[in-house]
Amino acid sequence: MTTADSPATAARRPATAWPLENAVFSAAMVAQRLPWTDAPARALGLDALTRDGLTRLLLAHLRRTRSGRPVRLRTPYGSFLVPLTTADAQGLLTRADEAAALGPAAGLTAGGRWYGLSPHAPLDRDAATAQTEPATDLDALLAEDVDRAIEARRGDGTLEWHAWYRGMLRLSRRVVAGAGAVEDTLLSEVMAVATAAAGDRSYEAGSAALRRRLELHLADPDPASLTGRLLARGIDPDVAVPALAHTLALVSEAAAGTALQALALLAAGAAVSPRDAVGEALRRFPPVAAAVYPVRAPFVWEDLAIASGTEILRAPGWLRGEDEAVGPDTDPGPVALCGSPGGCAAARFAALVAEGIVRVVTARVRPVLIAPAFTADRLPQTLDPRTLLVALEDLEDGFARAGDGRVTIGMATAVPVAAYGYAPASYGALAHASADRLERHAESLAACAGNGGWNKDEAGERFRMVLLGHAERCAKAAEGVRRAAKRLAD
Repeated sequence: MTTADSPATAARRPATAWPLENAVFSAAMVAQRLPWTDAPARALGLDALTRDGLTRLLLAHLRRTRSGRPVRLRTPYGSFLVPLTTADAQGLLTRADEAAALGPAAGLTAGGRWYGLSPHAPLDRDAATAQTEPATDLDALLAEDVDRAIEARRGDGTLEWHAWYRGMLRLSRRVVAGAGAVEDTLLSEVMAVATAAAGDRSYEAGSAALRRRLELHLADPDPASLTGRLLARGIDPDVAVPALAHTLALVSEAAAGTALQALALLAAGAAVSPRDAVGEALRRFPPVAAAVYPVRAPFVWEDLAIASGTEILRAPGWLRGEDEAVGPDTDPGPVALCGSPGGCAAARFAALVAEGIVRVVTARVRPVLIAPAFTADRLPQTLDPRTLLVALEDLEDGFARAGDGRVTIGMATAVPVAAYGYAPASYGALAHASADRLERHAESLAACAGNGGWNKDEAGERFRMVLLGHAERCAKAAEGVRRAAKRLAD
């Protein structure tokens, strides 16, 4: 008789943590909402006293005292059965899923707020793979919306979060529902409302509204979209709609959040390629940082009897430790993006779309991290994409060659929106980037003035003098801004 088939009477109940362990674990959970507590420890080089360091030490202690097995812990947010290793979390939830013992999963924020997760629906892997291979076809599909996002930069080259977010939702609708859904902003709004209501009584109404909205794009499907590829394979629309709804939710999350985090990691030198950057972003900053799985029916996993009413807490970010190194071929997408205990083709597809976005962006511009400032050897434990400030610097090859007579800066100057909490050094980095743009503008104006086309008449010579005067003023302005940037940085 296999272990999974052993009767519940032969199995033992999971161990319960000691009161002091409960208190320390609860403190570690509460500390996740206090990012400033890491600053003193990091300044002194005491990484073990950071939130992540303390969590790793506590989990290592629980593994030693509980033989590495899942343990019941009481916290301010509820009583949970907590697997102490990634392998145990995967095995426990997979077994529960096979036994049909789990209710819908819910997300849990660092502040203890429960929120809905997009209900998992299986996606045809072949249709998803066909849309992402070869990569050149995917990049061509993403190019228009990525170019729009790049053009929406502020005058200093920085991305404004709300503009980036709207652009990535537009891209997600194109990829999943087709070109006809690009301007259907209501589709994304209904999807967000339905996802947030998952597990609540209002979910059925939100889900029905989402289904009706998606069905509008099934009548004449775009063959380049995931919708078109699914229907072309003969998949019934009633089966396709839940999969498309789930995929749209995950692609929207990965495109707006994970892709921006990946650009920041590339800018900091913490990744060497778009694929590495997206994988590292999903491992370090999973959108589903913690998920709770209610047990609706008793089941046995290995030698543990799991009772009905138990709530299993899976927190992939906490289980990422030095003793659980992630290999280069490991796919973090399903765990990071979807609450499904098993594999999720939609999550893998969303990760590939995020990778494509980063690949297209970096082929056109160079990401520069402005805030928060971090380096490859001192990465933050959390990185909210809404607080990221990334600039996109034009590649050298994107500019006209010196002396060809073209003005190379076409964007209007704009003042970056002030963001509460940015350090002076962050504004110094912004000012330095602005000084670089002014200097390049001065060079392009001087190159334009040097073109031989102004030699034909007196008016041309006057225009040349005007251009040279503007170039001189831009160069002086660049010097002044650079001095101010140095003062702010110091």
